[in-house]
Amino acid sequence: MTTILSYNVNGIRAAHDKQLYAWLHSVSPDILCIQETKAQPEQLTPEQLRPEGYHTYWHSAEQKGYSGVALFTRQEPLHVEYGCGESWIDAEGRVLRADFPDFSVMSLYLPSGTSGDHRQGAKDQFLEFFLPYVRDLLQRFPRLVISGDYNIAHHPIDIHDPVGNKNSSGFLPHERAWLTDFLAVGLTDSFRHFNSDPGNYSWWSYRSGARARNKGWRIDYHLVSTELMPRCTGAAILPDAVHSDHCPIAVQID
Repeated sequence: MTTILSYNVNGIRAAHDKQLYAWLHSVSPDILCIQETKAQPEQLTPEQLRPEGYHTYWHSAEQKGYSGVALFTRQEPLHVEYGCGESWIDAEGRVLRADFPDFSVMSLYLPSGTSGDHRQGAKDQFLEFFLPYVRDLLQRFPRLVISGDYNIAHHPIDIHDPVGNKNSSGFLPHERAWLTDFLAVGLTDSFRHFNSDPGNYSWWSYRSGARARNKGWRIDYHLVSTELMPRCTGAAILPDAVHSDHCPIAVQID
């Protein structure tokens, strides 16, 4: 059994100060996909860069203190692919894939559009590129898990106030439609495959005590390819981990 966790840590150094690595060793996943590292490798201590028991791979943004993804894995991959070949996306450190003998795992940090029209435009540009990219990727790597922060709540069940947020970035009709189309290329939302209950979120605003009142959004996903999905035995959200405004999500592959 392989346990894969995904976690937007909202700054690896800040999360480390909140005992992220002690938590990591206590839960001991086989693979951890990290988003929003906000750090260059040379800015990290040896412990932060390479925690005991893990091979670590970092794809940082060119801009310091911004974006960035990482993969921590107990098994050394056959190959690690840094980026997706689209220059502006790769400059922001958003895609990192590790290939193992029987499946591949991608750590993904999809842009947010909440800071204004310019970033919403960049997000939409990313969406336009990424769907055909993954459709082609699945032809070469049919056993694939794409784990990370998609910055999209798919359905009303995935957001605490769907009516009030109908015009909010992250719940816009065209973003939600894109996620439907993205799944249709041959992916399954693993959490919803196993759990149809409301009130399950992976991100909460720091404002107004949103987390304590569970006023959240489910925007983090393990999307599992059609060929690999029969080996998927469970998926979960882990809201008790509080190193970030997100929480980790889990999937198990047999």
